[in-house]
Amino acid sequence: MLGAGWTEVVALAAAFFIAVLATPAGVSGAVLLLPFQVSVLGTPSPAVTPTNLLYNVVATPGALYRYWRQGQSGGTLAWLLIAGTLPGVVAGSVIRVELLPSPQVFDLVVAAVLLPLGSWLALSSPAGAAGPGCPPRDPVRLPRPVLILLAAAVGCVGGIYGIGGGSILAPVLIGTGRPPSEVAPAALASTFVTSVAGVATFTVLALHHRGAVAPDWPTGLALGAGGLAGAYTGARIQSRLPDAAIRRLVGILVVAIACRYLWSGLAGR
Repeated sequence: MLGAGWTEVVALAAAFFIAVLATPAGVSGAVLLLPFQVSVLGTPSPAVTPTNLLYNVVATPGALYRYWRQGQSGGTLAWLLIAGTLPGVVAGSVIRVELLPSPQVFDLVVAAVLLPLGSWLALSSPAGAAGPGCPPRDPVRLPRPVLILLAAAVGCVGGIYGIGGGSILAPVLIGTGRPPSEVAPAALASTFVTSVAGVATFTVLALHHRGAVAPDWPTGLALGAGGLAGAYTGARIQSRLPDAAIRRLVGILVVAIACRYLWSGLAGR
């Protein structure tokens, strides 16, 4: 593992580059940082989950501020996502500590979350895209109750994994035809609010559990500082980058990470 002082430096630099890549797609970057924390930074389990949520708390305001300056706000969509993911992330945090403390089980859960997410990102077409000579696809608008229930389920998974939930909802919503300019700020707003709730929940749980349950504050703050600058930069350059290329690159990375965790979980480390 890295020596004293270097953990925070490497965390800051890695978070910056990951956030620049992920933010234009409405993904905070936490989905890619958890395996980096475990493999490179040595963050213990289950503290790695709230540390990842702490990254979201510090990093996502940079993107949200930039989107706000560009006239992009999540609006009603953001409130609907928050209404579902907020209670979901609290439930997921409790499940993570009480039922999934084993590294092997956690590896399999991570793979189960990342494989479909990465496949969706890599294979889905841009919003409104269609084949040559075909008219653009009409957006599929999910009813509000369905959207809230979906957000609650995603928030629960996000609380277990440490991604807040918006990182899973973004590709789903983009896949239904909503434009990234609408989805990205709404998903990131949901990620921010639910991550605050997740960090608070893990901090309370740490008072009643032995072991590494609370966030690793120095690592989480260093990750967040790098992510804050990277998220602002990623939001600023979103309009200059092709959405399909961004989504597919992130998707390929996520699938590769999922395969690594699947292998680790099946092999029992």
